[in-house]
Amino acid sequence: MADDLELALELVDVADAITLERFGAADLVVEAKPDLTPVTEADRAVEHALRERLGAARPQDSMVGEEFGVSTAPDSERRWIIDPIDGTKSYVRKIPIWATLLALQEGPEITVAVVSAPALARRWWARRGTGAFTDDGRRIGVSAVSELADAQLLWGGIEDWDAVGRPDAVLELARSCWRSRGIGDFWQYMLVAEGAAEVALDPVVSVWDLAAPMLIVEEAGGRFTDLSGRRTPDGGDAIATNGVLHDAALAVVRR
Repeated sequence: MADDLELALELVDVADAITLERFGAADLVVEAKPDLTPVTEADRAVEHALRERLGAARPQDSMVGEEFGVSTAPDSERRWIIDPIDGTKSYVRKIPIWATLLALQEGPEITVAVVSAPALARRWWARRGTGAFTDDGRRIGVSAVSELADAQLLWGGIEDWDAVGRPDAVLELARSCWRSRGIGDFWQYMLVAEGAAEVALDPVVSVWDLAAPMLIVEEAGGRFTDLSGRRTPDGGDAIATNGVLHDAALAVVRR
């Protein structure tokens, strides 16, 4: 039987085949969910395929996913967390910044994570306690930048901060940093893990958006919390840093 990381990598191979085949398709079916965010046939096809394979390979485990909610196995402390397409809005608009995110949670800890962005030809993965890696086997690590004035900040866009009534907070943080760019979604966290940026944050996110990036950032030597400073992928918002700048960045955002 494949170990958990091997299985996760096999599962995102399945996801990549589905998402790439439908990416840019003129007949891609797109619907609006009750919260008015888009969902595509590919989102649902990926999550269905992963759930089916996980059910066969790990019948004792629970699952939670963006499209089909929670499936609970009796007495299981193991939970697979699935985001079939992180960045669906980009996927629909033919922007290649989207990925399948898959993580395994055992008790309170995320122990395995894979982020696969096939349109960028990039993949990142981590296992708790063994480091974070890219698909070419290279181990990655966060930067050593120690001052906000020298840091690069990544964020998704002002509209999300407007929606929670906190635009001034992120703008103050951006003005405190050397440079800011609106990249967002999974990629901002992977760039922190790779040392290309020092701070990335989101004001409204769900556990499936964060579980896999959290482990990869932490295994790369960084720090990942919600905006109150709690170490959790399930706080509804998030900030990831190289660790050195975490408290300083949080202090600005929470001011």
